[in-house]
Amino acid sequence: MTRTDAAPRPEAAECGTICAVAGRAQRDMREWAEAYPGLFSAKPFDAALYSTLSLAMAFSGPWFTAEQLRMANKVCLWAFGLDWLVDYVATSPEEVEGVVRRCLEVADGAAPEDGDDLTLMLAGIRDELAASPAHPVLGPFWRAELGRMLEAMLREARWKADKVTPGFDDYLGNADNLGFCFAFAAHWLYTAGAAESPAEGLGEILDEVAEASRSVQRVIRLINDLGTYERDVVWGDLNALLLGPERAEVERRVAELAARSRELIAPLRDRAPELAGYLERQMDFCAGFYQVTDYWGAL
Repeated sequence: MTRTDAAPRPEAAECGTICAVAGRAQRDMREWAEAYPGLFSAKPFDAALYSTLSLAMAFSGPWFTAEQLRMANKVCLWAFGLDWLVDYVATSPEEVEGVVRRCLEVADGAAPEDGDDLTLMLAGIRDELAASPAHPVLGPFWRAELGRMLEAMLREARWKADKVTPGFDDYLGNADNLGFCFAFAAHWLYTAGAAESPAEGLGEILDEVAEASRSVQRVIRLINDLGTYERDVVWGDLNALLLGPERAEVERRVAELAARSRELIAPLRDRAPELAGYLERQMDFCAGFYQVTDYWGAL
């Protein structure tokens, strides 16, 4: 993941601004967590999770304001709550199927169930995104990414229940369960249509942006696995290092996939510079972050 063109270190003033944006986002996250205790009351949702998530968004898009990053933060946090319910609260694939059904129904316009914080929060996200000028073009894209993420989570739940050990390629092909593309789609939909990012022409780059996003997601999936192997062993999660490949082989695949991601991002730099930069910086942020720590708190 090392870049051949050494980038200069950011100035302290720039870092201060980025951290201020992250601080505002962290306060938002704490308010959302208090509003939806059914999603975020478990011990792993600690202060560091809110802090590191908000820093990831702010450093990945330092040109965005706190308001522009609001949806990225909200959807990312919601996806963590979803992941917790699917991986650690649900006791069977049938329960996960129920989660999937409820989420898709709400995404398609149904009212959330009373007391169901998962769908209550999702309904709020759905309604905010529907107000974006880009919704006619990017709304279906966001809905499709939600479906892909939920389907991938259900597939992994069935693997676990059936004690199936997927092959490495099958596992990597299920990277939608990470939720990166889903969160990115929400961020793009929320910010598109602003003066700096007009909605016109979105359809012309949609397929290219989607392909680049999916490639970055695979990179982050493996970077995550390299950094969270010990936790995944303790928590009983799937991890690429538990499927046969040695660490060196996974690192080699990361390097190959990262190079391919940069190739896909390059043509977007002129037509969608903010998106291109955000995708690449998300990938690079994770490369540094997972060398040191993880988002989740202790069980």
